[in-house]
Amino acid sequence: MDLHVWLAWLGIVACLALSFMFTCGDAALKALSRARILRMEKAGHPAAGRVTSLLDRRAQMAGAIVLANAAVRVLLFALVVCLMLRSFGGAGIAYATVATFVLIIVFAEALPTATAKAAPERVALLLSRPLSAVVWLLRPFVSFVSAAARLLLKGFGLKIELDSVFTASSRDARGPGRRFYRDGDEDRLEREMAGNGVDLRALEVADVMIHRTEMITVCADEPTEDVVKAILELPVTRIPLWSRRPDNFVGVLHVRDLLVAIQDARGQIAKIDIVSLSRPPWFVPTVRPLIEQLKAFRRRKTPLALVVDEYGEVMGLVTLEDILEEIVSDLPDERDPLLPGLWPQPDGSIRVDGGVPIRDLNRAMGWSLPDEVATTVAGLVIHEARSIPEVGQTFTFHGLRFGILAKDRNRITAVRITPITT
Repeated sequence: MDLHVWLAWLGIVACLALSFMFTCGDAALKALSRARILRMEKAGHPAAGRVTSLLDRRAQMAGAIVLANAAVRVLLFALVVCLMLRSFGGAGIAYATVATFVLIIVFAEALPTATAKAAPERVALLLSRPLSAVVWLLRPFVSFVSAAARLLLKGFGLKIELDSVFTASSRDARGPGRRFYRDGDEDRLEREMAGNGVDLRALEVADVMIHRTEMITVCADEPTEDVVKAILELPVTRIPLWSRRPDNFVGVLHVRDLLVAIQDARGQIAKIDIVSLSRPPWFVPTVRPLIEQLKAFRRRKTPLALVVDEYGEVMGLVTLEDILEEIVSDLPDERDPLLPGLWPQPDGSIRVDGGVPIRDLNRAMGWSLPDEVATTVAGLVIHEARSIPEVGQTFTFHGLRFGILAKDRNRITAVRITPITT
């Protein structure tokens, strides 16, 4: 066996190894839990930051992997053809086609995909450095191919988002519904409905729960008349009841059950036992994935659960509506303002309470502020400023200008956000 044959075999092994790595990395980044990676990043894991960066550049990552995989597989086919022609003559092309197909299916698709699904976080952390290098090296080629595909499809009356050329073609679980739409048919809600569902696998209950400081609850120890009056004045239909102390929840009361009891008591409210009308509280952990919580809501036919941490302390509550809003954006309610704690200003800016969740602000304004490092507007400002700012200070980040309007000790209570026009 001469040197050329040895080099050809070495090239085939190298191509299979590279294709294995690209497919394995792609599958791992799609299957991993982003919340778990973020916790590792906060704990100081060096590779977790690279994984987060790859996830933030999903379009570039997918494009780079598609191009790199295509290149090594073409080279693989060429090397196999050379070997088969040398051994079988003209019939070698047919043998090479079959052999390459089997090699790709087994070593570049099935095995790497199974490996990634078995341990997605571990695989993603291991491959984060080479994948980051590939994304950086192929960035110009990805941009060129994306622009060319966009212009070509535009000629057929199709409009495609520039950064979604490869994310639609790389088995993105969001599906093509988010990627392609005809001119003039750009309804934002429809695209969000088609695309947001995949985030449920990367999010946990803690990411969407209503924090305990924002929960609407009622003390069941008060006189019955006062409890009934308080419940009927609330804007919700299910109310957690507590007794003796605010974190000791004894039940969840549905207003409908209370109204039936009032009717049965013929107006004698004092005879009603509020706690007996409630249903036992349902406690779920903060780390439960949203997709699993959605399934649990369907099984139990109960749209509200109290969220507890690892020590059993109540951290908040989550409802079916909270999860559905992750899929279809905000569910409309004629009683809801644009967003509680948000006031648009005549100059185009908005005044926002510091405690407004970033996820809710993004939905209301169509922005994409990061919510991985902080959950509220005040938290994001402190994170970006690297300090507790004073009233009157202004900061610019993520294409917006943040002005501090009010503080309560070390807590930012009001912020003015102004979009920067270029």
